[in-house]
Amino acid sequence: MSNLFPDFSNFSDQERELRLDVLKAAEKYYQFKFAQQEFIPGETYIPASGKVLDERELFALLDSSLDLWLTTGRYAEKFAKQFAEWIGVKHCLLVNSGSSANLLALSALTSPQLGDRRLVPGDEVITVAAGFPTTVNPIVQNQLIPVFLDIKISTYNIDTSYLEEALSPRTKAIMLAHTLGNPFDLKKILKFAREHNLWVIEDNCDALGSLYEGKKTGTFGHISTFSFYPAHHITMGEGGAVLTNDSHLKKIIESFRDWGRDCWCPPGKDNSCQKRFAWQFGNLPDGYDHKYTYSHIGYNFKMTDMQAAVGCAQLDKLADFIENRKANFRSFQDKTSSLNHLFYLPKTTISSEPSWFGFPLTIKESSTLNREQLVTFLEEHKIGTRLLFAGNIVKQPAYQNVKYRIISELKVTDLVMNNTFWLGVYPGISEAAIAYIYKTLELGIKKGF
Repeated sequence: MSNLFPDFSNFSDQERELRLDVLKAAEKYYQFKFAQQEFIPGETYIPASGKVLDERELFALLDSSLDLWLTTGRYAEKFAKQFAEWIGVKHCLLVNSGSSANLLALSALTSPQLGDRRLVPGDEVITVAAGFPTTVNPIVQNQLIPVFLDIKISTYNIDTSYLEEALSPRTKAIMLAHTLGNPFDLKKILKFAREHNLWVIEDNCDALGSLYEGKKTGTFGHISTFSFYPAHHITMGEGGAVLTNDSHLKKIIESFRDWGRDCWCPPGKDNSCQKRFAWQFGNLPDGYDHKYTYSHIGYNFKMTDMQAAVGCAQLDKLADFIENRKANFRSFQDKTSSLNHLFYLPKTTISSEPSWFGFPLTIKESSTLNREQLVTFLEEHKIGTRLLFAGNIVKQPAYQNVKYRIISELKVTDLVMNNTFWLGVYPGISEAAIAYIYKTLELGIKKGF
Protein backbone atom coordinates (compact mmCIF):
# COMPACT_ATOMS: atom_id res chain seq x y z
CA MET A 1 0.00 0.00 0.00
CA SER A 2 1.32 3.46 -0.90
CA ASN A 3 2.51 5.43 2.13
CA LEU A 4 0.84 8.45 0.51
CA PHE A 5 -2.64 7.03 1.07
CA PRO A 6 -4.81 8.41 3.91
CA ASP A 7 -5.18 6.47 7.15
CA PHE A 8 -8.00 3.96 6.82
CA SER A 9 -7.59 2.35 10.25
CA ASN A 10 -11.04 3.49 11.45
CA PHE A 11 -12.85 1.68 8.63
CA SER A 12 -14.00 -1.92 8.45
CA ASP A 13 -11.84 -4.38 6.51
CA GLN A 14 -14.27 -4.43 3.58
CA GLU A 15 -14.55 -0.63 3.34
CA ARG A 16 -10.80 -0.27 3.70
CA GLU A 17 -10.21 -2.59 0.73
CA LEU A 18 -12.79 -0.81 -1.41
CA ARG A 19 -11.28 2.60 -0.67
CA LEU A 20 -7.83 1.27 -1.47
CA ASP A 21 -9.08 0.02 -4.84
CA VAL A 22 -10.30 3.54 -5.65
CA LEU A 23 -7.01 5.16 -4.67
CA LYS A 24 -4.86 2.61 -6.48
CA ALA A 25 -6.76 3.39 -9.67
CA ALA A 26 -6.38 7.11 -8.95
CA GLU A 27 -2.63 6.68 -8.52
CA LYS A 28 -2.37 5.21 -12.03
CA TYR A 29 -4.54 7.99 -13.41
CA TYR A 30 -2.45 10.67 -11.75
CA GLN A 31 0.75 9.32 -13.27
CA PHE A 32 -0.92 9.22 -16.69
CA LYS A 33 -2.59 12.64 -16.53
CA PHE A 34 -0.26 14.79 -14.44
CA ALA A 35 3.24 13.46 -15.02
CA GLN A 36 5.77 16.24 -14.48
CA GLN A 37 6.75 18.03 -17.67
CA GLU A 38 10.26 19.14 -18.50
CA PHE A 39 10.80 22.92 -18.41
CA ILE A 40 11.63 24.23 -21.88
CA PRO A 41 12.76 27.90 -21.91
CA GLY A 42 10.56 30.00 -24.15
CA GLU A 43 7.98 27.25 -24.54
CA THR A 44 6.87 26.35 -21.03
CA TYR A 45 4.70 29.10 -19.58
CA ILE A 46 5.87 30.32 -16.16
CA PRO A 47 2.88 31.70 -14.22
CA ALA A 48 3.39 34.37 -11.58
CA SER A 49 1.58 32.19 -9.07
CA GLY A 50 0.10 28.74 -8.93
CA LYS A 51 -0.66 25.56 -7.05
CA VAL A 52 1.81 22.75 -6.38
CA LEU A 53 0.02 19.40 -6.08
CA ASP A 54 0.79 15.69 -6.27
CA GLU A 55 -1.01 12.40 -5.65
CA ARG A 56 -1.62 13.19 -1.98
CA GLU A 57 -4.12 15.95 -2.71
CA LEU A 58 -6.00 13.68 -5.13
CA PHE A 59 -6.06 10.83 -2.62
CA ALA A 60 -7.36 13.06 0.18
CA LEU A 61 -9.98 14.58 -2.12
CA LEU A 62 -11.24 11.16 -3.21
CA ASP A 63 -11.21 9.82 0.33
CA SER A 64 -13.39 12.72 1.44
CA SER A 65 -15.74 12.36 -1.53
CA LEU A 66 -16.35 8.69 -0.68
CA ASP A 67 -18.01 9.82 2.56
CA LEU A 68 -20.64 11.74 0.54
CA TRP A 69 -20.58 14.22 3.42
CA LEU A 70 -20.65 17.28 1.19
CA THR A 71 -20.56 20.06 3.78
CA THR A 72 -17.91 20.69 6.45
CA GLY A 73 -16.86 17.51 8.28
CA ARG A 74 -13.97 15.41 9.57
CA TYR A 75 -11.30 16.86 7.31
CA ALA A 76 -12.40 20.42 8.10
CA GLU A 77 -12.18 19.66 11.81
CA LYS A 78 -8.70 18.17 11.35
CA PHE A 79 -7.43 21.06 9.25
CA ALA A 80 -8.80 23.77 11.57
CA LYS A 81 -7.13 22.15 14.57
CA GLN A 82 -3.77 21.60 12.87
CA PHE A 83 -3.73 25.02 11.20
CA ALA A 84 -4.48 26.85 14.47
CA GLU A 85 -1.68 24.91 16.17
CA TRP A 86 0.76 25.66 13.35
CA ILE A 87 0.01 29.38 13.39
CA GLY A 88 -0.14 29.55 17.19
CA VAL A 89 -3.68 30.94 17.60
CA LYS A 90 -6.46 29.49 19.73
CA HIS A 91 -9.41 29.52 17.32
CA CYS A 92 -9.57 28.80 13.57
CA LEU A 93 -12.85 29.10 11.65
CA LEU A 94 -12.78 27.84 8.07
CA VAL A 95 -14.63 29.66 5.30
CA ASN A 96 -15.15 29.35 1.55
CA SER A 97 -12.59 32.01 0.49
CA GLY A 98 -10.10 34.59 1.73
CA SER A 99 -12.48 37.31 0.55
CA SER A 100 -15.22 35.85 2.73
CA ALA A 101 -12.71 35.68 5.58
CA ASN A 102 -12.11 39.43 5.33
CA LEU A 103 -15.83 40.20 5.12
CA LEU A 104 -16.51 37.93 8.07
CA ALA A 105 -13.69 39.42 10.17
CA LEU A 106 -14.89 43.00 9.77
CA SER A 107 -18.58 42.16 9.97
CA ALA A 108 -17.96 40.48 13.33
CA LEU A 109 -16.82 43.84 14.71
CA THR A 110 -20.28 45.29 14.00
CA SER A 111 -21.90 42.86 16.46
CA PRO A 112 -24.13 44.46 19.14
CA GLN A 113 -22.54 41.98 21.54
CA LEU A 114 -19.39 44.16 21.52
CA GLY A 115 -21.22 47.04 23.18
CA ASP A 116 -19.51 50.43 22.83
CA ARG A 117 -16.67 48.89 20.83
CA ARG A 118 -18.88 47.74 17.98
CA LEU A 119 -18.44 49.41 14.60
CA VAL A 120 -21.49 51.28 13.33
CA PRO A 121 -22.18 52.92 9.94
CA GLY A 122 -20.05 56.04 9.52
CA ASP A 123 -17.17 54.78 11.66
CA GLU A 124 -13.73 54.90 10.08
CA VAL A 125 -11.21 52.15 9.34
CA ILE A 126 -7.59 52.95 8.55
CA THR A 127 -6.16 51.08 5.56
CA VAL A 128 -4.20 51.65 2.34
CA ALA A 129 -5.30 52.27 -1.24
CA ALA A 130 -2.51 50.10 -2.70
CA GLY A 131 -3.67 46.53 -2.31
CA PHE A 132 -6.25 43.91 -3.13
CA PRO A 133 -9.90 45.07 -3.21
CA THR A 134 -11.18 42.54 -0.70
CA THR A 135 -9.15 44.15 2.07
CA VAL A 136 -11.12 47.36 1.45
CA ASN A 137 -14.49 46.03 0.29
CA PRO A 138 -15.71 44.82 3.72
CA ILE A 139 -15.28 48.37 5.03
CA VAL A 140 -17.56 49.71 2.31
CA GLN A 141 -19.97 46.76 2.52
CA ASN A 142 -20.50 47.46 6.23
CA GLN A 143 -21.22 51.16 5.54
CA LEU A 144 -17.96 52.23 7.16
CA ILE A 145 -15.50 54.82 5.86
CA PRO A 146 -12.08 53.68 4.60
CA VAL A 147 -9.29 56.12 5.45
CA PHE A 148 -6.50 55.66 2.93
CA LEU A 149 -2.84 56.20 3.83
CA ASP A 150 0.11 56.13 1.48
CA ILE A 151 2.70 53.36 1.41
CA LYS A 152 6.50 53.25 1.41
CA ILE A 153 8.36 52.35 -1.73
CA SER A 154 10.28 49.06 -1.73
CA THR A 155 8.37 47.60 1.26
CA TYR A 156 4.94 48.44 -0.26
CA ASN A 157 3.40 48.68 3.20
CA ILE A 158 1.63 51.47 5.07
CA ASP A 159 3.57 54.65 5.82
CA THR A 160 2.95 54.83 9.57
CA SER A 161 4.10 58.46 9.77
CA TYR A 162 0.54 59.43 8.72
CA LEU A 163 -1.27 57.55 11.49
CA GLU A 164 -1.83 60.49 13.85
CA GLU A 165 -3.08 62.65 10.99
CA ALA A 166 -5.53 59.89 10.03
CA LEU A 167 -7.07 59.67 13.50
CA SER A 168 -10.53 61.13 14.07
CA PRO A 169 -13.27 60.68 16.69
CA ARG A 170 -14.86 58.09 14.38
CA THR A 171 -11.71 55.94 13.97
CA LYS A 172 -12.50 52.46 15.30
CA ALA A 173 -10.25 49.95 13.50
CA ILE A 174 -7.21 49.27 11.32
CA MET A 175 -7.39 46.69 8.54
CA LEU A 176 -4.17 45.99 6.63
CA ALA A 177 -2.55 43.27 4.56
CA HIS A 178 1.09 42.21 4.68
CA THR A 179 1.89 43.22 1.10
CA LEU A 180 3.27 40.35 -0.99
CA GLY A 181 4.19 38.57 2.25
CA ASN A 182 6.29 41.47 3.60
CA PRO A 183 5.00 42.27 7.12
CA PHE A 184 3.82 45.80 7.77
CA ASP A 185 5.22 47.69 10.79
CA LEU A 186 3.33 45.72 13.43
CA LYS A 187 5.15 47.36 16.33
CA LYS A 188 3.94 50.86 15.43
CA ILE A 189 0.49 49.73 14.31
CA LEU A 190 -0.18 47.79 17.52
CA LYS A 191 1.14 50.60 19.72
CA PHE A 192 -1.11 53.11 17.95
CA ALA A 193 -4.08 50.73 18.23
CA ARG A 194 -3.54 50.24 21.96
CA GLU A 195 -3.23 53.97 22.59
CA HIS A 196 -6.53 54.66 20.82
CA ASN A 197 -8.47 51.46 21.63
CA LEU A 198 -8.71 50.37 18.00
CA TRP A 199 -9.43 46.94 16.58
CA VAL A 200 -6.71 45.45 14.35
CA ILE A 201 -7.55 43.03 11.53
CA GLU A 202 -4.45 41.41 10.06
CA ASP A 203 -4.99 40.31 6.46
CA ASN A 204 -2.45 37.50 6.22
CA CYS A 205 -3.69 36.08 2.92
CA ASP A 206 -0.37 36.71 1.12
CA ALA A 207 1.92 36.12 4.09
CA LEU A 208 1.44 32.60 5.44
CA GLY A 209 4.67 31.70 7.25
CA SER A 210 6.08 35.24 7.44
CA LEU A 211 7.73 36.20 10.73
CA TYR A 212 7.83 39.48 12.61
CA GLU A 213 10.24 39.64 15.53
CA GLY A 214 10.43 35.85 15.32
CA LYS A 215 6.66 35.35 15.63
CA LYS A 216 4.33 34.28 12.83
CA THR A 217 2.21 36.97 11.24
CA GLY A 218 -1.47 36.30 11.69
CA THR A 219 -0.96 36.10 15.47
CA PHE A 220 -0.77 39.83 16.25
CA GLY A 221 -4.18 41.30 15.40
CA HIS A 222 -7.47 40.82 17.24
CA ILE A 223 -8.51 38.86 14.13
CA SER A 224 -6.45 37.53 11.22
CA THR A 225 -7.48 36.18 7.84
CA PHE A 226 -6.04 33.66 5.38
CA SER A 227 -6.73 32.58 1.81
CA PHE A 228 -6.31 29.14 0.24
CA TYR A 229 -6.93 30.21 -3.36
CA PRO A 230 -4.53 28.49 -5.85
CA ALA A 231 -2.26 31.55 -5.95
CA HIS A 232 -1.56 31.39 -2.23
CA HIS A 233 0.96 29.55 -0.08
CA ILE A 234 -1.26 26.50 0.25
CA THR A 235 -4.45 25.85 -1.67
CA MET A 236 -7.80 24.14 -1.41
CA GLY A 237 -8.89 25.50 -4.79
CA GLU A 238 -11.09 27.93 -2.92
CA GLY A 239 -11.12 28.46 0.82
CA GLY A 240 -10.01 30.67 3.66
CA ALA A 241 -9.85 31.00 7.42
CA VAL A 242 -10.47 33.50 10.21
CA LEU A 243 -8.32 33.17 13.32
CA THR A 244 -8.53 34.78 16.76
CA ASN A 245 -7.36 34.23 20.32
CA ASP A 246 -10.48 35.93 21.69
CA SER A 247 -13.15 33.35 22.58
CA HIS A 248 -15.91 35.98 22.59
CA LEU A 249 -14.93 37.12 19.08
CA LYS A 250 -14.75 33.47 18.00
CA LYS A 251 -18.39 32.92 18.96
CA ILE A 252 -19.45 36.08 17.09
CA ILE A 253 -17.44 35.17 13.97
CA GLU A 254 -18.92 31.69 14.00
CA SER A 255 -22.42 33.12 14.22
CA PHE A 256 -21.88 35.46 11.26
CA ARG A 257 -20.38 32.57 9.26
CA ASP A 258 -23.26 30.19 10.02
CA TRP A 259 -26.32 32.16 8.86
CA GLY A 260 -26.17 34.50 11.88
CA ARG A 261 -27.57 31.84 14.16
CA ASP A 262 -27.04 31.85 17.91
CA CYS A 263 -26.60 28.06 18.04
CA TRP A 264 -23.06 26.70 17.85
CA CYS A 265 -23.83 23.04 17.03
CA PRO A 266 -21.78 21.72 14.09
CA PRO A 267 -23.65 20.39 11.01
CA GLY A 268 -25.45 17.13 11.71
CA LYS A 269 -25.46 17.60 15.51
CA ASP A 270 -28.10 18.94 17.86
CA ASN A 271 -28.41 20.17 21.44
CA SER A 272 -24.73 20.73 22.28
CA CYS A 273 -25.89 23.23 24.91
CA GLN A 274 -28.27 20.67 26.49
CA LYS A 275 -31.01 23.32 26.57
CA ARG A 276 -32.07 23.54 22.94
CA PHE A 277 -35.70 24.26 23.84
CA ALA A 278 -35.08 26.26 27.02
CA TRP A 279 -33.77 29.61 25.70
CA GLN A 280 -35.60 32.90 25.30
CA PHE A 281 -34.34 35.54 22.85
CA GLY A 282 -35.77 38.79 21.54
CA ASN A 283 -39.52 38.63 21.02
CA LEU A 284 -39.52 34.91 20.32
CA PRO A 285 -41.66 32.62 22.49
CA ASP A 286 -39.96 30.88 25.39
CA GLY A 287 -38.28 27.65 24.32
CA TYR A 288 -38.06 28.52 20.64
CA ASP A 289 -35.67 26.07 18.94
CA HIS A 290 -32.12 27.37 19.51
CA LYS A 291 -31.02 25.92 16.14
CA TYR A 292 -33.31 28.47 14.49
CA THR A 293 -32.55 31.48 16.66
CA TYR A 294 -30.53 34.26 14.97
CA SER A 295 -28.47 36.87 16.79
CA HIS A 296 -26.78 38.46 13.73
CA ILE A 297 -27.50 39.29 10.10
CA GLY A 298 -25.19 36.57 8.83
CA TYR A 299 -24.07 34.52 5.86
CA ASN A 300 -23.32 30.91 4.96
CA PHE A 301 -19.55 30.93 4.40
CA LYS A 302 -18.74 27.35 5.44
CA MET A 303 -16.10 25.26 3.69
CA THR A 304 -16.79 21.84 2.17
CA ASP A 305 -14.95 18.82 3.54
CA MET A 306 -13.46 18.06 0.13
CA GLN A 307 -11.76 21.46 0.13
CA ALA A 308 -10.44 20.84 3.63
CA ALA A 309 -9.13 17.41 2.59
CA VAL A 310 -6.94 19.03 -0.06
CA GLY A 311 -5.81 21.54 2.58
CA CYS A 312 -4.72 18.77 4.94
CA ALA A 313 -2.45 17.32 2.25
CA GLN A 314 -1.08 20.80 1.49
CA LEU A 315 -0.46 21.60 5.15
CA ASP A 316 2.00 18.71 5.36
CA LYS A 317 4.10 20.46 2.68
CA LEU A 318 3.83 24.01 4.00
CA ALA A 319 7.27 24.22 5.60
CA ASP A 320 8.92 23.18 2.33
CA PHE A 321 6.74 25.58 0.34
CA ILE A 322 7.84 28.48 2.53
CA GLU A 323 11.52 27.65 2.25
CA ASN A 324 11.20 27.35 -1.54
CA ARG A 325 9.53 30.75 -1.75
CA LYS A 326 12.31 32.31 0.29
CA ALA A 327 14.97 30.63 -1.84
CA ASN A 328 13.34 31.79 -5.08
CA PHE A 329 13.12 35.34 -3.75
CA ARG A 330 16.80 35.30 -2.77
CA SER A 331 17.69 34.07 -6.24
CA PHE A 332 15.88 37.01 -7.84
CA GLN A 333 17.41 39.35 -5.28
CA ASP A 334 20.94 38.23 -6.15
CA LYS A 335 20.34 38.43 -9.89
CA THR A 336 18.73 41.90 -9.85
CA SER A 337 21.14 43.58 -7.40
CA SER A 338 22.89 45.36 -10.28
CA LEU A 339 19.62 46.87 -11.55
CA ASN A 340 19.09 49.34 -8.70
CA HIS A 341 19.74 52.26 -11.08
CA LEU A 342 16.60 51.24 -13.01
CA PHE A 343 14.30 49.79 -10.36
CA TYR A 344 13.34 50.26 -6.75
CA LEU A 345 14.25 46.79 -5.54
CA PRO A 346 12.21 45.15 -2.77
CA LYS A 347 13.25 45.63 0.84
CA THR A 348 12.32 43.46 3.79
CA THR A 349 10.68 45.43 6.56
CA ILE A 350 12.67 45.80 9.79
CA SER A 351 12.46 42.83 12.19
CA SER A 352 10.82 40.66 9.51
CA GLU A 353 11.47 37.40 7.72
CA PRO A 354 8.91 37.30 4.89
CA SER A 355 7.41 34.24 3.30
CA TRP A 356 7.29 36.04 -0.03
CA PHE A 357 4.28 36.00 -2.33
CA GLY A 358 6.09 37.69 -5.23
CA PHE A 359 9.16 39.68 -6.25
CA PRO A 360 8.15 43.32 -6.90
CA LEU A 361 10.01 45.71 -9.18
CA THR A 362 9.18 49.40 -9.53
CA ILE A 363 10.63 51.33 -12.43
CA LYS A 364 12.33 54.49 -11.14
CA GLU A 365 11.09 57.88 -12.26
CA SER A 366 14.53 58.57 -13.76
CA SER A 367 14.39 55.46 -15.96
CA THR A 368 13.20 55.48 -19.57
CA LEU A 369 11.76 51.95 -19.24
CA ASN A 370 8.06 51.54 -19.92
CA ARG A 371 6.23 49.06 -17.70
CA GLU A 372 3.53 48.10 -20.18
CA GLN A 373 6.08 47.41 -22.93
CA LEU A 374 8.35 45.49 -20.55
CA VAL A 375 5.66 43.22 -19.09
CA THR A 376 4.24 42.64 -22.59
CA PHE A 377 7.70 41.53 -23.68
CA LEU A 378 7.95 39.16 -20.71
CA GLU A 379 4.48 37.75 -21.34
CA GLU A 380 5.34 37.21 -25.03
CA HIS A 381 8.27 35.11 -23.81
CA LYS A 382 5.97 32.93 -21.67
CA ILE A 383 6.70 34.72 -18.37
CA GLY A 384 3.72 35.61 -16.21
CA THR A 385 3.67 38.97 -14.44
CA ARG A 386 1.24 40.77 -12.17
CA LEU A 387 0.68 44.37 -11.15
CA LEU A 388 0.35 45.28 -7.48
CA PHE A 389 -3.33 44.35 -7.48
CA ALA A 390 -5.65 47.38 -7.69
CA GLY A 391 -2.86 49.97 -7.83
CA ASN A 392 -4.56 53.06 -6.38
CA ILE A 393 -7.97 51.66 -5.56
CA VAL A 394 -9.71 55.04 -5.44
CA LYS A 395 -9.07 55.34 -9.19
CA GLN A 396 -10.78 52.03 -9.95
CA PRO A 397 -14.24 52.37 -11.58
CA ALA A 398 -16.04 50.54 -8.77
CA TYR A 399 -14.97 53.12 -6.17
CA GLN A 400 -15.93 56.37 -7.89
CA ASN A 401 -19.01 56.87 -5.72
CA VAL A 402 -17.60 55.37 -2.51
CA LYS A 403 -17.22 57.66 0.48
CA TYR A 404 -13.65 57.68 1.84
CA ARG A 405 -10.94 59.93 3.27
CA ILE A 406 -7.41 60.30 1.92
CA ILE A 407 -4.57 61.37 4.18
CA SER A 408 -2.01 63.54 2.38
CA GLU A 409 -1.29 62.71 -1.25
CA LEU A 410 -1.00 59.10 -2.33
CA LYS A 411 2.20 59.79 -4.26
CA VAL A 412 3.88 56.42 -3.73
CA THR A 413 0.58 54.64 -4.31
CA ASP A 414 0.31 56.37 -7.69
CA LEU A 415 3.92 55.52 -8.52
CA VAL A 416 3.16 51.86 -7.79
CA MET A 417 -0.01 52.04 -9.89
CA ASN A 418 2.01 53.31 -12.86
CA ASN A 419 5.42 51.63 -12.52
CA THR A 420 5.25 48.43 -10.44
CA PHE A 421 4.98 44.79 -11.49
CA TRP A 422 5.97 41.56 -9.78
CA LEU A 423 7.38 38.19 -10.73
CA GLY A 424 6.48 34.83 -9.25
CA VAL A 425 8.40 33.04 -6.51
CA TYR A 426 5.96 30.21 -5.83
CA PRO A 427 7.42 26.71 -5.24
CA GLY A 428 6.59 25.48 -8.73
CA ILE A 429 9.16 27.84 -10.26
CA SER A 430 12.53 26.11 -10.66
CA GLU A 431 16.00 27.65 -10.58
CA ALA A 432 16.20 27.06 -14.34
CA ALA A 433 12.98 29.02 -14.80
CA ILE A 434 14.28 31.86 -12.64
CA ALA A 435 17.47 32.01 -14.69
CA TYR A 436 15.36 32.22 -17.86
CA ILE A 437 13.14 34.94 -16.37
CA TYR A 438 16.15 37.07 -15.46
CA LYS A 439 17.84 36.53 -18.83
CA THR A 440 14.64 37.62 -20.55
CA LEU A 441 14.27 40.64 -18.25
CA GLU A 442 17.82 41.68 -19.12
CA LEU A 443 17.03 41.30 -22.82
CA GLY A 444 13.96 43.48 -22.47
CA ILE A 445 16.02 46.16 -20.70
CA LYS A 446 18.65 46.09 -23.45
CA LYS A 447 15.92 46.54 -26.04
CA GLY A 448 14.95 49.72 -24.18
CA PHE A 449 11.38 48.85 -23.25
